[in-house]
Amino acid sequence: MKSIRIGTRNSALALWQAREVARHLQNLNHITEIVPIVSSGDKNLNQPLYSLGITGVFTRDLDTALLNDEIDIAVHSLKDVPTQLPENIELVAYLERDYPQDVLIRKSSSQNKEFHELKVATSSLRRRAFWLKSYPEATFSDIRGNIQTRLQKLEEQDFDATLLSLAGIKRMKMDIDYEMIPFMISAPSQGVITVAGHSDKKEINEILKQINHRPTQVCVEIERNFLSTLEGGCTAPIGAFAEIFDNEIRFKGALCSLDGKNYIATDESFEYNDTENFGEKWAKVILENGGKELMSEIKSQL
Repeated sequence: MKSIRIGTRNSALALWQAREVARHLQNLNHITEIVPIVSSGDKNLNQPLYSLGITGVFTRDLDTALLNDEIDIAVHSLKDVPTQLPENIELVAYLERDYPQDVLIRKSSSQNKEFHELKVATSSLRRRAFWLKSYPEATFSDIRGNIQTRLQKLEEQDFDATLLSLAGIKRMKMDIDYEMIPFMISAPSQGVITVAGHSDKKEINEILKQINHRPTQVCVEIERNFLSTLEGGCTAPIGAFAEIFDNEIRFKGALCSLDGKNYIATDESFEYNDTENFGEKWAKVILENGGKELMSEIKSQL
């Protein structure tokens, strides 16, 4: 039996995620091999992501390896994957979502500061905008790199706190204090590991479908449809989160201006059925209620 070559970024977190996919496949008696690839997004740590033409910056090199048959499948953090995929590449499996939230990590010397007093390090337009909505006087620093690099920069550089994905902290089993941020809506599909496959590799794609977590897939497809309908290829501060309770889905989505002053949100509960594109539906409601103008404003500022 040939081993399944699993392509992944070279960071500690990405390798953990690839090993998690390998574990699922090995439980089905498949042999696996992990192939680390350095991505463009990991090579350039000096510029904020939104200035790099963010779409696909962490997935492009793995896409290329997949199309060139250097790997059989590629493992990604789903929130890094563009809503428009290259020809012949498809998302075949989604592992069960664990931790979708963003959390605040403080520098040891800033433990007693109130939220509105903090100088926050983040390069994410969404995190900045949602933070500014609640704390309009906030100041920011750009920060890039993996979790360990960011935590090191936090102690060494001139800011008080940073915002990170809770999934990364938990997956790396990091023993650090963090605070939940109730007003922050997650990035669409945050906290989900996905597996991309080549459309021609039918046999491997059938294997991947066996490790797919359908409830997670339902939720993230709503979130990604919401994102793609709103953004039209533009990077913007967009949050989206869907979760299933019994046979009902609760969906929260929001679009925010870069300065946090203009915020359009939806919070809906509905019965799920396969035929309706709920993400698109709620995105159109936002677009019709000032979102179209807000998206034009954001595009003009980037």
